[in-house]
Amino acid sequence: MVIPVHDVNPVRRTPWVTYALIAANVFVFLVTPGTAGSVSGGGDLAQLCHLQAFMDQYAAVPRELIHHQLPGLVPTGAVGVGPQGPGCVVAPPSYDKSPPLSVFTAMFVHGGWLHLLGNMLFLLIFGNNVEDRMGHIRYFLFYVVCGYAAGYGYALLNAASAEPLIGASGAIAGVLGAYLVLYPKARVWVLVPFLIFLPLRLPAWLVLGFWFVLQAVYSSGLGVSGTGTVAYAAHIVGFVVGMLFALPLRPGTPPPPEPPRLLFGRRARPWPTW
Repeated sequence: MVIPVHDVNPVRRTPWVTYALIAANVFVFLVTPGTAGSVSGGGDLAQLCHLQAFMDQYAAVPRELIHHQLPGLVPTGAVGVGPQGPGCVVAPPSYDKSPPLSVFTAMFVHGGWLHLLGNMLFLLIFGNNVEDRMGHIRYFLFYVVCGYAAGYGYALLNAASAEPLIGASGAIAGVLGAYLVLYPKARVWVLVPFLIFLPLRLPAWLVLGFWFVLQAVYSSGLGVSGTGTVAYAAHIVGFVVGMLFALPLRPGTPPPPEPPRLLFGRRARPWPTW
């Protein structure tokens, strides 16, 4: 897996929507109980009960999205002691949950620091150019539509699942798909783990194409142990939807600047022509 750190593709205007989305995701993460206190998102039983109650209210659940089967009992956030020992207290929900709206709220909920920082890194690097091409309002609507497509696409494939679906990955996958269509030849600086992290400058089509292939492989169950906790199918749906939305914009998209050749970290002289 390569880690992108910067793309050689300047923008013409400030990507205010991308910055606002990052700020909103960070804010929601900081107020999410039990996640901001540690790198792993772990905590004691009280924090776990609060986190479960928060997720049940704001996360998207495939069974709720497809069948509108809302649970009769949900964690309240309190800790109680039962026959099996201490545990989270459950009771009828004290709120009215809208499954379609939960897809939107789930886009801003993350399960840990690594989950949050990984998503925000990809959004920061690739979102600014997509916003620059689409414009602020159209880009925000595009982001939300990709997130909904990813959420409902995953739910259709896992209609019986009661596991909460959280994170901005589906919407950001749409941004990656759009970037691939609009700027396939843009250069992206990445870190490749090979004994040490090697910095390389690669074309966007290679970086994002490899990312998509990796999601497809993982979604099929290859290369991962068990089913895992990552909704790879949502990434695939969001990516494809992002590509489709970006196709009409491709003809009028100016190409990114061609960066100077690098030779072992230094600028190389132009190659001679014959």
